[in-house]
Amino acid sequence: MDFSLTEEQEMIKQAARKFALNELLPHSAQWDKTKEFPQHLVDKMGELGFVHTTIPKEYGGQGTDRLTNGIIVEELARGDFSLSIFAFGVMTDAFMIYGTEEQRKRWLPPMATGEGHMGIALTESESGSDAAGLTMKAVRDGDEYVLNGEKSSVSNINADGWLVLARTDPDASPARGISCFIVPGKTPGVTTSLYNDLGGRAVPRGPVAFEDVRIPAGNLLGEENRGFHLIMHAFDYNRALIGLMCIGAAQQTLDETIEFAKNRKSFGQVITTNQGVSFPIAEAATRLELARLICCKVLWLRDNELPHTTEAAMAKWFAPRTCVDILHECLLIHGHYGYTDEFHVEQRLRNVIGWQIGDGTANIQKLVIARDIIGREFVR
Repeated sequence: MDFSLTEEQEMIKQAARKFALNELLPHSAQWDKTKEFPQHLVDKMGELGFVHTTIPKEYGGQGTDRLTNGIIVEELARGDFSLSIFAFGVMTDAFMIYGTEEQRKRWLPPMATGEGHMGIALTESESGSDAAGLTMKAVRDGDEYVLNGEKSSVSNINADGWLVLARTDPDASPARGISCFIVPGKTPGVTTSLYNDLGGRAVPRGPVAFEDVRIPAGNLLGEENRGFHLIMHAFDYNRALIGLMCIGAAQQTLDETIEFAKNRKSFGQVITTNQGVSFPIAEAATRLELARLICCKVLWLRDNELPHTTEAAMAKWFAPRTCVDILHECLLIHGHYGYTDEFHVEQRLRNVIGWQIGDGTANIQKLVIARDIIGREFVR
């Protein structure tokens, strides 16, 4: 086992951190308050090669491995949690593994520059954790598909398009009758609205309605009725990146909290001399290191085309929960200041909490793990 970064990875890591702290962090609180989407900085992220870095060079990307992608996600999240999602390489995998050459040429180049954005539309009001229980329908009509239904909790609601999961075979078992479609955001019949979320405000979330939405049959991604497998495979990658996004926010907060505590005096001495402060900091550093290791292992396994569904589930429940606990502890160390918006800690706590839900709750991840290590026939 080699836990060291390559020289190139270390350079990329330092460059991403510099950009995050100099360009994103000073404005992050403003975006949270105003819900402003800073496209100009997403464009700059693209210019610097921080957006969808796993896109191959022939489509305008950097062609990095997935571990390097994770390193960039963590560093960008130090500056702004929400914008780090544009570094995620999950869309690249979806198009490179399941897409046609025409689809890759259409969608990957604008994503590589940061000019084009895509989201995933899976969750419905009655099918969140039960992802295979969706009811949205897609019916083949000649050279087109007609989509009807509504998706809730769609992240990146202002995207240029989404990967939309819809039922194409109502008679098949729930997981086998679902297909994945590329639906441009400006397609007639598509309407969106916004949630007033607790966190993650710079990248809005909300429902998307589809009413007699017609798309070309060529917008089918992968095989018909195999969309559920496609999206679950994508989630295995995404869950590690979500973990690293949360870790970036928590690590930056821990670093800031250490500096705050080293300069904060109480009873005539700095508060770090109290084990009630220094021990929680030591525990936080340890837990972040453990969370980072499982996330990086998932990416290493995927890069080496080895099974990683169980490890991805471990990363998804452990990292967000760990980071929420650490952010809460950091808030308390700041005292009453932590409860104000003078520091980023309360903002990051609100942001990270949301990802204890997105892409599968902790209990769903534990179910995935239990079925693997105990046996599916013994776990309900």
